[in-house]
Parts: sequence; structure tokens; C-alpha cells
Amino acid sequence: MQSELPANENPSCPGADAGGSGFAQDELAAVYRVIAERRDMRHFRPDPVDPAVLRRLLEAAHRAPSVGYMQPWRFLRITDPAVREVLHAHAADEQARTAEACGERAADVHRLKLEGIREAGELLVVALTDGRERYVLGRRTLPEMDLCSAACAIQNLWLAARAEGLGMGWVSLFDPDWLANRLDMPEGGYPIAVLCLGHVERFYDRPMLETAGWDSRRPLEDLVFQDRWGAPCELALPTVVRESAARPDGPSGGGDT
Repeated sequence: MQSELPANENPSCPGADAGGSGFAQDELAAVYRVIAERRDMRHFRPDPVDPAVLRRLLEAAHRAPSVGYMQPWRFLRITDPAVREVLHAHAADEQARTAEACGERAADVHRLKLEGIREAGELLVVALTDGRERYVLGRRTLPEMDLCSAACAIQNLWLAARAEGLGMGWVSLFDPDWLANRLDMPEGGYPIAVLCLGHVERFYDRPMLETAGWDSRRPLEDLVFQDRWGAPCELALPTVVRESAARPDGPSGGGDT
């Protein structure tokens, strides 16, 4: 499968400099390829996930950075089919409520497949631990950094899963208080994700919400600024624009033949 990035902007293409990172060129290229080909998957085969692989993925998640080294992530592995069915029904109800909240796009929401709770080989619930208020380092003005840390753990797991050839989907169609109560979480425990993980027939060529026409990936130059909000950052411009701006005769290119 080809990367989403154009060849002349793909960090994994031949010629990229490892820059003394300690990683071989093919290892560096593999990291960028995994990032580019990660997908939020909703279609799964029911084949079981090798327990040794699942253990590796959880170890990868647990190696994520965390503010103040608080390690706020907690993973609950759901193995009871009855619990899966309850979670699936709850997610379906939430999708209906989300459709209603989306107004004129309600029909589009109803048509989307947003989870694979029944089909995926593994189902994980990720929650923030209780007692988080005692962690102050790095959180005095930004208490939500525990959530950011847990999101880093999920991303680690996601990328490791893609490298192992497994798909993963992050489901947020649930009421956190309902789910915390259903899974007997302690007071203060707060669920943030239901992760569908497992084997897939194929990875989507593009993000599914792009192919479904829900939205598209925004240009990098619209999202990266320099020195002040909204000021263009030259590094984020497309290659052809950067090269054109760098020519002595400017963007017109009048001196090129």
C-alpha cells in the first residue's frame, strides 16, 4: 500500500537522511510509513489476536510519555460476550443521539459504520485512573494533561498495532458515567475510549470518513503558524510553493526554462 503523502514530500522515500538517529534508513522509513498508513478501522475479522502480540501492544502503550510520570492510563480487556453486546447496544443508541444532534447531517451519521465492537478480536476500554488530583507536576494550570498522556498511550498502541498488521478503531460513542458504572470503576475513574482491535481484510486506502465524504484532511499550511496565530510558516508550505518562493526571480518563475 502506498503512503498518502506525495513522493516528494514523503519522509520515508529513499534519500531521507537518518541524521545520526541511531536507526537504519529502512527503520526510519518504516516509522513514517506506519504513521502514514494508520487508519481508524471499523471493519474486522473475528479471528483471535495472539496473546503475545496483545501483550506487546500493551507494553508499547505503557511506554507512552506522561506528564509528571503519572501514567494515568488503565486498560480493561473485555472478554465477556454479554458485555460486548451491552456496549454495542449502548454505542448504537449514542450514534442515534449523535445523528439527532448533527441536524441536517443526521442521515449521513446514520449511514456511517462507526464501530466494530461485535466483530473485533479484542475489545479494550481505556480509562483515566482515580486519584489523579494528587498529581500536580505539569498539571497545575493544565489539569487535562492526564487526558493528553492517556491519548499518547492510545496512539502508541495504534501505531504498534498497524506495524503488527492489526487494525484498531477508537470508539467514543458512549456515556462516560454509564460506562464507568457498568464496569465497576472506582469513584474518579473516567473512561475515555473503547478500542476495537483485531485482524482486518484490508486497511482502508484513505481514512474512511474521507471516502464517505464526511470531511477531508486539511492542508498543513492551514494548521501550522509562525511566531503569531495565523502567520504562515514557510516550512508548512507545499514543496512546489517553497521552491518557487526561494527562486531569485520569485514565484513567477520567469527565469526557468
